Amino acid sequence: MTAIQAPADAPPTSMSHRQILQAMSGLMAGMFVAILAGTVVSNALPTIIADLGASQSAYTWVVTSELLAMTATVPLWGKLSDLFNKKLLLQLSLSMFVVGSLLAGFSHGVGLLIFSRVVQGIGAGGLTALAQVVMASVIPPRQLGKYAGIFGAVFAVGTVAGPLVGGVLVDTSWLGWRWCFFIGVPFALLAIVLLQRTLRLPTVKRQVRIDWLGAFLIVAGVCALLIWVSLAGNEFDWASWQTAALAGGGVLVLVAAVFVEARTAEPVIPLGIFKNRTVTLTTVASLLVGVAMFGGTVFLSQYFQVSLGKSPTVAGLMSLPMILGLLVSSTVAGQVISRTGVWKRYLVAGALTMAVGLGLLSTIDDRTSFGLLSLYMAVLGVGVGMLMQNLVLAAQNDVPASELGAATSVLSFFRSMGGTIGVSVLGAILANRVTDEIADGLRDAGVNTSGGEGSGSSGVPDMSTLAGPMRTIVEHAYGVATADLFLMATPFALLALAAVVFIKEKPLKTTSGMERLAEESGEGPAAPTGKDPAPVA
Repeated sequence: MTAIQAPADAPPTSMSHRQILQAMSGLMAGMFVAILAGTVVSNALPTIIADLGASQSAYTWVVTSELLAMTATVPLWGKLSDLFNKKLLLQLSLSMFVVGSLLAGFSHGVGLLIFSRVVQGIGAGGLTALAQVVMASVIPPRQLGKYAGIFGAVFAVGTVAGPLVGGVLVDTSWLGWRWCFFIGVPFALLAIVLLQRTLRLPTVKRQVRIDWLGAFLIVAGVCALLIWVSLAGNEFDWASWQTAALAGGGVLVLVAAVFVEARTAEPVIPLGIFKNRTVTLTTVASLLVGVAMFGGTVFLSQYFQVSLGKSPTVAGLMSLPMILGLLVSSTVAGQVISRTGVWKRYLVAGALTMAVGLGLLSTIDDRTSFGLLSLYMAVLGVGVGMLMQNLVLAAQNDVPASELGAATSVLSFFRSMGGTIGVSVLGAILANRVTDEIADGLRDAGVNTSGGEGSGSSGVPDMSTLAGPMRTIVEHAYGVATADLFLMATPFALLALAAVVFIKEKPLKTTSGMERLAEESGEGPAAPTGKDPAPVA
């Protein structure tokens, strides 16, 4: 490839605060869509599953299917971002979100609903991988903290508004749960338009071949393992031929993927980046954070509605303390990091605080007061706010600009994989624990459960139809089972703490990804202008 030196009067690759805010507008709209799509549905899931006559297993799969698709495709999106136009890729991922949302809204069976969530998950994989890559391209690591408040505000608004909007839609008879999917469509279309008008990134045309075989093997191997952890213990025993086929086959396929990736010129996941200690440790921490956070918190809305007897709207409001804790901690930590350049202490404090929050939530039951719940959730939110974004910052700061996409997608990939494993495994444990607790409650009440009736149906109960004594038994069962999930998630947070302790703190770079890439490639600077820059020949 021949480098072309920019003219002397070419604008610098660094961007002003105003230019960065303009570039972020469409990006933040896209992030809002992704967050809204997840949170607006989570609060409505008990109603959706009950309306479709599906089971607790289906409840888990509606969540897991999106996470699985997102996890499996994140590495490919990240690699594509290192090779092709990031704006076009963002718009493509948003378009897939629109298609998935429409399919979900028109679903009349749980099968189509799960498929639509897969489509949404592929789009979410693009947004997850690309949003942070684009941010790193235009903002130096030292300045990223100044914009953490914007990230946090978008996250908070999407996370708080989602459950509230979802609850209102479910509780409004002439709208219903289908609008939980339709409502994100106009926001996604707006994000596509804003990205077209505001995001300007220099594009370097590279003549490369994408490692499609490696991408296929990674997706196939990861899917096999995630399907195994989703179904084992529920659809079949952990020790069974299905386990041998899925787990053994998944491992063999991933070994083949490593073999292919190690020998290709443009691997989807460059194995060499794991020689970097910071990348390796932040990847391990991201995996553990995914298991602990997603595995524990995804069932909170169900706990609010089933165990505490709250409406979907009230359940949405009850998650507010955790979101406010996350918003405040991420904003304050980001500002302080930008001012001082010191960041490791916030990783350690965040991991420790997250572990404490999970441990506190392991003490809840169906009689826990909202005051205590608020305190526990706020502690968890504070920990997550200090930890998650700064893990990405540490990794992006310590890799070449040419590997920003790969490094960022690797962290997102393992965090999502951890979340999928956590939701799948803990969801199966929740279902079995609820069944056992209901059976115990019925036996204590003098009801004969020897005929298998003790556990009732495997479906998520409609609390409004249960008689008083049975309602009390079910509320207690879900309260105890949810607390057990947080207890099981706590050790993973402690392991994440151990990982971040060994990360070596390095000074934050003061140049953006675009500037670093220009320096590394030996090319002249090329700044965003009113038009997309012409490709470099």
